[in-house]
Amino acid sequence: MAIKRSRVFAEGRVQGVGYRMFIKDLAAMYHLNGWVKNCTDGTVEAVIEGEEESVNEMIEAMYARNSYVIRVDRLITTKETPIGETGFEIRR
Repeated sequence: MAIKRSRVFAEGRVQGVGYRMFIKDLAAMYHLNGWVKNCTDGTVEAVIEGEEESVNEMIEAMYARNSYVIRVDRLITTKETPIGETGFEIRR
């Protein structure tokens, strides 16, 4: 099983709409580790680490296509070296 770590920036209507909690719930559903936070430029940043297939599936789910409140226009994703992150938290 390959471990993958990705840093993802979400652009769109992603602040003030419950997006960070949505991301935390996705991480729990996919059994992934990391964190999520709002950025001052209006984007949301997330670091996701875990089994490669699950990370890929979560990133696709981060578009929140079934939400009428959240609107993700673009996800900017970069790969990082896994560090053994445990748990998932919402950072302030």
